[in-house]
Amino acid sequence: MKRQVRVRFAPSPTGPLHLGGMRTALFNYLFARKNHGDFILRIEDTDQSRYVQGAEEYIIKSLDWCGIKVDEGVREGGSFGPYRQSERKPIYPKYAEKLVDTGHAYYAFDTTEELEARRKEYEARKETFIYDASIRSGMKNSLSLPEEEIQRRLDSDDPYVIRFKIPENIEVSINDLIRGEVVVNTSTLDDKVLFKSDGMPTYHLANVVDDYLMKISHVIRGEEWLPSLPLHVLLYRAFGWENKMPEFAHMPLTLKPDGKGKLSKRDGDLGGFPIFPLNWPDPKTNKISKGYEGYGYFPEAFINIIALLGWNPGTTQEIFSMDDLIRAFSIDKVIKAGSRFDPEKAKWYNQQYLRAKSDRELAMLFQPILRKKGIEADDLTVEKACGLIKERASFVHELWDHAWFIFKAPEEYDPKAVNKSWKEQTPGIMKELYEVLSRITDFTPANTEKVVRKWIEEKDYGVGQVMNAFRLCIVGAAIGPHLFDIIELLGKTETLARIETGLENIKTS
Repeated sequence: MKRQVRVRFAPSPTGPLHLGGMRTALFNYLFARKNHGDFILRIEDTDQSRYVQGAEEYIIKSLDWCGIKVDEGVREGGSFGPYRQSERKPIYPKYAEKLVDTGHAYYAFDTTEELEARRKEYEARKETFIYDASIRSGMKNSLSLPEEEIQRRLDSDDPYVIRFKIPENIEVSINDLIRGEVVVNTSTLDDKVLFKSDGMPTYHLANVVDDYLMKISHVIRGEEWLPSLPLHVLLYRAFGWENKMPEFAHMPLTLKPDGKGKLSKRDGDLGGFPIFPLNWPDPKTNKISKGYEGYGYFPEAFINIIALLGWNPGTTQEIFSMDDLIRAFSIDKVIKAGSRFDPEKAKWYNQQYLRAKSDRELAMLFQPILRKKGIEADDLTVEKACGLIKERASFVHELWDHAWFIFKAPEEYDPKAVNKSWKEQTPGIMKELYEVLSRITDFTPANTEKVVRKWIEEKDYGVGQVMNAFRLCIVGAAIGPHLFDIIELLGKTETLARIETGLENIKTS
């Protein structure tokens, strides 16, 4: 019988979600939706020493912003809760003890000081200390101590951890959905701690137990967890759960823009591009790290950006809605090699989504920016302005840079444009143009252009001679979209007023 697809995104609340973490969430979500399965959010907060206030809320808000809908989780609830590992604390001890009882794990009483002393001994010999099969019999644990000594320590509440007893010199083979067969010899593995002296499980135990109890069918996670795969497989076998073990897929790393190493926050700080989905107010420093939302990216553009980091649809298509991604996604199209992050390409994606929005949609997004600048403009004018300049912008906040002259007259004139366009005869020509425009009643772009160009031809003026100076009066510089489109938005009265102002204020050096 085909297994019900259930995947989980299981971040630790140790800080803001990184771009790579969001990609992990997205790929899990796409896989779940493609296969009519469930997407679960589980907060893995077993390491309380690294817990960061506000991180869990940030994770949830980031998923919401991206349009990734959680089926079961800390907020939504579900039949397999609790979904916060710290609230599952009573569950884990019996599973750790079960491994001890069946001989797959053991109590280790070595103190921190004793372990540190051993490490230094090995360092002095230029060797690496590994708590494994080769040394476990010489350490203070339930494999080396007499039974009465073990019992005395347990009865006396001596601190201990529970370590997994790695089988000696066997090949662990597992099929990874992205990487194919992965084979590791246990001689390279150490006896990992499964249960800590503070009564909390480590990631390894909690992860496997929770995935089993929550009936997770597929574990899709980052490449950094690949070294843990043999241990997790051995844990499933030790518990007798091998036939319920999920399928594994380890995604490639997201690399720096130069392709040399894993992308980090520092790379974003140095390169001036965001790493986090939303703004992150760091509770330790009180500094805010700007996220994609803060930089002005659309959530659908952000999703498109991370979807194509390590996944290749096999076509030339680059723009995908969430529904498109769900239809196209396949785990076997995820590549093994690391994927280089390109900040400029990220801007290009946002530009595509901005251009695809209707002029009305953009106007509604642009209006708050105008109001902050003290400009009250009717929606229709703003809508038309957006239509004129949206091809020039990558972000909504850039619309102002390309359209400010539609909403306020120039207060100064670009000296380079003045020197190039304003000659001795220019004021006289502009006065003539003023008279030509003042007689026009139909101020549509097609009509004003027709009338002005006919006048230029009749007067035998150069087109550039007139139009460059005209633009300088209207805009203040040699910038902007089609001039007759601009003056339609300004209207005849404002257009004539700007020519008058230009005649009064433009002076050649």
